[in-house]
Amino acid sequence: MDKSVIRGKIWVLSDKSGKLIEDIDTDQIYHNAFLHITEISQMGEHALGNLGGWEDFAKKASPGDIVIAGRNFGAGSSRQQAVDCFIALGISLICAPSFGAIYFRNAVNSGFAVLRWGDLDQMVAERKLETGDEIEINIQAGLGQNITRDQSFRTEPMSAVQYEIFAAGGLFAYGKNVMD
Repeated sequence: MDKSVIRGKIWVLSDKSGKLIEDIDTDQIYHNAFLHITEISQMGEHALGNLGGWEDFAKKASPGDIVIAGRNFGAGSSRQQAVDCFIALGISLICAPSFGAIYFRNAVNSGFAVLRWGDLDQMVAERKLETGDEIEINIQAGLGQNITRDQSFRTEPMSAVQYEIFAAGGLFAYGKNVMD
């Protein structure tokens, strides 16, 4: 099955002024008060619960939705739950100009789609992307379309290895495929 095209409704993680929130750390994504939860399916309800103005995100998000965030998304600790909570909600993709290195690696290893998109700040500032818009991105080619606004855009495509891990469903499944 071809997984290279992802389509969904977007959530633009911005502050009251409309600027993308930068440096969202793993504690804001998944608060340490819930680290005792070990069942991934139960983690979703706590996604972004410690990010001011976004505490109700998990109640509003739907499977297939896409998160748009500011620079250095997932900064901080190596908290795997900060990836798993989005998987539990069925979020299909997170786009940001940059990611915390450990967060990015954890997401890739989990088979969760994360994509770098350099000019997101400008696109949000120019209101070319707003919460509720529907977008479609070919993650291998880095080509996208805002369906709602009939506008095209470019992102950094996934690397070949990142895409193979994503398509396999995670690093362990990828490794098993390589060994078979």
